[in-house]
Amino acid sequence: MAVHGESLPVNHQRDDSDSADLAGFGYKQQLERSLGSFSSFASGFSYISIMTGVFQLFFFGFGSGGPAFIWTWPLVFLGQLAVAFCFAEMAGQYPLAGSVYQWSKQIARPVTSWFAGWIMVIGAVVTAAAVAVAYQIILPQVWSGFQIVGGAADIGATSTPGGAKNAIVLALGLVVFTTIINIVGVRVMAKINNFGVTVELGGIILLIIALAVHIKRGPQVVLQTSGAGAGHSAGYLGAFLVASLMSAYVFYGFDTAGSLAEETVEPRRHAPRAIIRAITAAFIVGGLLMLVGMMAVGDIHAKELSVSGMPYLLKSTLGNTLGDVFLVCSAIAITVCCLAVQTAAIRMIFAMARDGRLPFGASFSRVSARSKTPIVPALVTGVLTIVVLLINIGNQRAFFVLTSTAIILFYIPYLMVTGPMLLRRLRGAWPGPGHGPYFRMGRFGLVVNAFAVLYGVAMVVNLLWPRGAVYGTDHWYYQWGALLTSVLIVVVGGVMLAVRRRAWTRPDDSEVVS
Repeated sequence: MAVHGESLPVNHQRDDSDSADLAGFGYKQQLERSLGSFSSFASGFSYISIMTGVFQLFFFGFGSGGPAFIWTWPLVFLGQLAVAFCFAEMAGQYPLAGSVYQWSKQIARPVTSWFAGWIMVIGAVVTAAAVAVAYQIILPQVWSGFQIVGGAADIGATSTPGGAKNAIVLALGLVVFTTIINIVGVRVMAKINNFGVTVELGGIILLIIALAVHIKRGPQVVLQTSGAGAGHSAGYLGAFLVASLMSAYVFYGFDTAGSLAEETVEPRRHAPRAIIRAITAAFIVGGLLMLVGMMAVGDIHAKELSVSGMPYLLKSTLGNTLGDVFLVCSAIAITVCCLAVQTAAIRMIFAMARDGRLPFGASFSRVSARSKTPIVPALVTGVLTIVVLLINIGNQRAFFVLTSTAIILFYIPYLMVTGPMLLRRLRGAWPGPGHGPYFRMGRFGLVVNAFAVLYGVAMVVNLLWPRGAVYGTDHWYYQWGALLTSVLIVVVGGVMLAVRRRAWTRPDDSEVVS
């Protein structure tokens, strides 16, 4: 609309166009649309967060499969890249808050979308807790004063009673911080997230260069298994499948760019690209970091690589001072990763509540007039994350169950998008005639989509497999913990579905068309 014959500025025209696009889906613009292309990319990259996942779990991958575990990295990447391509197509067609929930709602039955959203919300809460405990791996190694509970033997470890307790203490502080930021507003969140991603990308590049200067062996190190196959019935294949959990833990959450679509300018254009760029950038820098690190470390057989992992590799190779600098970069990355995880969970809850899919939908879908963010979902996700942390306090073995459960609770909802999409392709209903000029895979779509589904099913089986190599053999409930927790979450979701489905109306009491 022009005022006194003058044209509106281009950014206002885009905002109006994006809001009109949103209105076409039956929603009004409530969230603040202020994120650009870099912020969209940063939201996905910070969720993946190489300096969180690799620094936190390199010891597990290396200890489980030896240097050759690095081959799980490209294999998991290819599987998740296929999923990312499917998501990019969805993001271009449905630029709506809630990503997986909304995408599943558009192409699958209402029950499928409900479980996709429900499981993702719980998965995000568990992931936030799993990410937050990574502070324990980093901060006490930078300054022993961060080891508030326990002693010198607990520094940098979650596998000791003192380390496990201190991990919870540090994690609680981080969750309180991210909750406050998410309440303040998306602009502040984006600025902190963009800064964190810039530091992380710059830090990783400099770290790769610094390690490259200290290279002591050739790339053939990636062929060493260090006898990791011993004790596995399937030999090294068994060890390799266990080690793949490390890579699986890192490569998820790239859908966050789609979850922030209603806060992104021109989301149909920016969100699909952001999804692909985030996972590709993570693959490149993460793979180079691990490869160059193993080529540079003094003793490739040092037992500390299977205990402390990347922090030990850095300090033993670069020295304490320079090693601490990069550990600080990692701490910043962990902070913005936890922030991005919680932000995505908040948008998922908001999207489901807006559709009347959750109890107290009017409260959960209310957006603050001042901050333009959903306050109640921010508080709820913060409180739930703290509850998950407190349940695990002092229980060092529970962290592996926590990590595995977090991964499972993302892979299953991902299948609830890629599976229905594949069925539509086979029926010739996707992509539809009105797909438009947005991201599409063209003639490769069917193959990529089918591969995404097959990979997802295989990885879910791998993740749900109750193995002593991951959880130990002394207590059955640790071994079966991830599977039983996942089943419990599905059952609780089923009960909620049965209770709530007849009341599936939006908070304004208008009927939802599913």
